[in-house]
Amino acid sequence: MTSMLRKSGSKSGSKSLDHEPSSPAEEQVKVNELRAALGPLTGHAEIYATDTCLKRYLRARNWNVKKSEKMLRDTLHWRSVYKPEEIQWADVAKEHETGKMYRANFLDKQGQTLLVMHPNRQNTSEMDGHIKHLVYCLENAILNLPIGQEQMIWLVDFRGWGMKYTIPIKTAREATNILQNHYPERLHVAILFSPPRAFETFWMIVKPFLDPKTFRKVKFVYPKNSESMKHLDGLLLKDKLKDILDNPTDYNHEQYAKLMEQDDMKSTAYWKIGEGQFQNGDLPDPGSMIKLEDSTEVKNQHPKPVLYGETPVLESRLE
Repeated sequence: MTSMLRKSGSKSGSKSLDHEPSSPAEEQVKVNELRAALGPLTGHAEIYATDTCLKRYLRARNWNVKKSEKMLRDTLHWRSVYKPEEIQWADVAKEHETGKMYRANFLDKQGQTLLVMHPNRQNTSEMDGHIKHLVYCLENAILNLPIGQEQMIWLVDFRGWGMKYTIPIKTAREATNILQNHYPERLHVAILFSPPRAFETFWMIVKPFLDPKTFRKVKFVYPKNSESMKHLDGLLLKDKLKDILDNPTDYNHEQYAKLMEQDDMKSTAYWKIGEGQFQNGDLPDPGSMIKLEDSTEVKNQHPKPVLYGETPVLESRLE
């Protein structure tokens, strides 16, 4: 079947496995070829591997089906062992207490989810906790992507950071590996805001772990450098940025916990309804509208605001 699909790709104008499709039809040929190479999938692997998901892996490997297959198989194995979809708020609540990483209460100008990080609020030291916390935040950000959006923004506020807050290189390497290899094409841009000179040493150690695509998405932004600030101006409104950088109550743990507990329900519903009800490629991504067994719906189109701190946060609703 794979050979037949390759012939089909050739007829549609595809010249090699690395040829970037020039039309939706050619993209679908690549997706079909990758799905045929993967073979039958079951359980959560089947739910995860939507057509949109396959396209992300193909883009990450320049539409090379063989390389994309290996990358996706590695992810499916990792997910089967690590089970990121089963991580709940209660598992990471301690890591969240200081608000060192959280989903912002607004979207960027393009409607993408924003993850905010304050490295100077580091409150734990165990690698397992750090990684589980990161994975939970990534899964939650994806769960809350608006329909039609696949990528998120990272805003890392380095003000007040010092070497005492540096995470171990082993942890940084594992975090980078997970982001690049198991969440491909999910990062739109990472803004490193006002990193101190001391961070340069840490950056030079971490830099070799980054693949070229990820490296190009990392932007250093300094408040006194108007040219670098353009990266932020193109993403966030000034009042929204001020809420993050100048508001000491930008994070309220108790209110945020309530939101995450609701999102845990939404996540559980998403993974449950896919079991045995959809064929490969049919299940929409988590941010899309999906039907529950009792015919209720999960929506994320016009979020209802709830409060954490003193500003509204987007609530994922079960209606």
